[in-house]
Amino acid sequence: MNLYLMRHADAGVPRENPVLDAKRGLVKEGKQQCMLMAGVLVGLKAQIDVIIASPLKRARQSAQFLATEIGFDAPILTSPALAPDGDYSALQHLIAEHSGREGVLFVGHNPNLHQLIAKLISGNGNGNGNGQNHLQGGGSIRLRKGAIARIDLAKRPPQLQWLIDPRLARVIYASVTKSSRPKTSRK
Repeated sequence: MNLYLMRHADAGVPRENPVLDAKRGLVKEGKQQCMLMAGVLVGLKAQIDVIIASPLKRARQSAQFLATEIGFDAPILTSPALAPDGDYSALQHLIAEHSGREGVLFVGHNPNLHQLIAKLISGNGNGNGNGQNHLQGGGSIRLRKGAIARIDLAKRPPQLQWLIDPRLARVIYASVTKSSRPKTSRK
């Protein structure tokens, strides 16, 4: 199974009140990030069989924008395991629940998504639960807003295939769309 992990796109400034923060939706930049990252998934021919999002509005919106752009027509599921305070064992259960699928996309939040990536690819999935996103040997994972990581769970330990964020996707897109012809001035 390929596990795709997406951090929700830009939703503006966090709110101090947790109830209001849970209702925070995507801003214009966040919507654009979703469209761009959907193009990345299409370009990489990602096979997505199920999409599961955090119950928070910004994650559900990110999942919906992405689903629409990639032509995903099944319902988008939600799970509290993908909420910002979701724990690793709940995420493991969610993975196991969908293990028969070829491609599963989780849309959630930091810190639990970058911690999940670090634990999966370090082979430290039964870790000490200290909440750190560090890999064995001192490395760490950075998951920016709108970023998507692909992890091949068939490998032991699971293997990070790629991690692309909207900034990198914009740079790549701009470099491949430039004309190969030299520009000439008009007189």
